[in-house]
Amino acid sequence: MSLLRRRILKDRVLGKTMLVLTVLSLLALLIMAAGLLYKSSDILAVHSLKDLLGSTEWSPLSGRFGFLSFILSSVYVTLLSVVLAVPVAILTALYLTERAHPLVKKIIFPVLDILAGIPSVVYGLWGTLIVVPWIADTLGPHFVDYTSGYTLLAGGIVLAIMIVPLLVSLFVELFSIIPRDLKEASASLGATRWQISRSIVLRKAAPGIIAAVVLAVSKAFGETLAVLMVCGNMVGVPHSLFDGAYPLPALIANNYGEMLSLPMYESALMFAALVLFVIILLFNALSRVVLQNVEKKFKL
Repeated sequence: MSLLRRRILKDRVLGKTMLVLTVLSLLALLIMAAGLLYKSSDILAVHSLKDLLGSTEWSPLSGRFGFLSFILSSVYVTLLSVVLAVPVAILTALYLTERAHPLVKKIIFPVLDILAGIPSVVYGLWGTLIVVPWIADTLGPHFVDYTSGYTLLAGGIVLAIMIVPLLVSLFVELFSIIPRDLKEASASLGATRWQISRSIVLRKAAPGIIAAVVLAVSKAFGETLAVLMVCGNMVGVPHSLFDGAYPLPALIANNYGEMLSLPMYESALMFAALVLFVIILLFNALSRVVLQNVEKKFKL
């Protein structure tokens, strides 16, 4: 067999292999969704989606399963963590790529890797020992009459600290690949460092920033242990930052394996997992549409 034919054969084999792996990945996603739907079929046969998703009443002993408060708690905690983490991560990444001394980079980058690898339970313990008492004793009394500290705010702060290392690492990679010619051309026209960072670096990296935020949101939305330890796990829609919250992952982790002898309880928890799966899937699909529009808008 000639060298050209061997190369063509290798190219075809690799192409078919990548196609098979791609199909298997999509198949695994469909199998996961089908399994969760099947395990949720019992509760879906008894209660309508409107009752399950639109009600806040949670009383398994009475057969009432309202998931609205858990869904809203998950959304609120995730959005709060992103609001807190993204500005810090962007400014930190800009400093590391545009202003920091090489010695500072050598110190900070390993620290970021260490922080990103710390188990979530450690962040949860840190939040329990530091963040919760700070909210209960120092911050909370300025805004409410009483708070235990196990609040929506505590969950948002802990989650934000968890995703900051990931975001900073991703943003540094994005900002580092911005062509130097664009920065030098802007500087030659009299632009300041901040103007270059704002109008060149952030503009050029906008699609990547959105993709990184989507990844961070997916991670934060499915986080379990850290949130479970600091949010209070109180059933009900949180109306302020100082109210307790009960996200979907915490609901599943707290109750799966316990009280499954109750009718519909296991099916209800599987439905909670299905809701979590669908929300993350829809969020990622929507973010892809937004990302395509941003790429067109910010294309230089």
